[in-house]
Amino acid sequence: MSETQRAFDRKTKPRGSLGGLEDLAVRIGALQGVAVPARPECAIVVAAADHGVAAEGVSAYPQEVTAQMVANFLAGGAVVNAFAKQVGAEVCVVDIGVNADLTVVLRR
Repeated sequence: MSETQRAFDRKTKPRGSLGGLEDLAVRIGALQGVAVPARPECAIVVAAADHGVAAEGVSAYPQEVTAQMVANFLAGGAVVNAFAKQVGAEVCVVDIGVNADLTVVLRR
């Protein structure tokens, strides 16, 4: 753990400034037996659904936008896709209640 902590302390940042995240990385480094832990494989899950709030007229966007957003996620054009690319994560979109026929979106 001390080697991993030294690796963090050599970074341009205040010591311990990453808080719990730094502590976790130090533990992972110790478990892996290395000073710099390997980045784990990861995924970002986007749970897509419409909600009754749109029907109440208080949502910023109509329900139809949800299917368009799902299409954008699947095409790789959303901010979440850019974040995922930065960390090497896969984006997994899960339909948990979209009020649209997503088979049309999936065919694009």
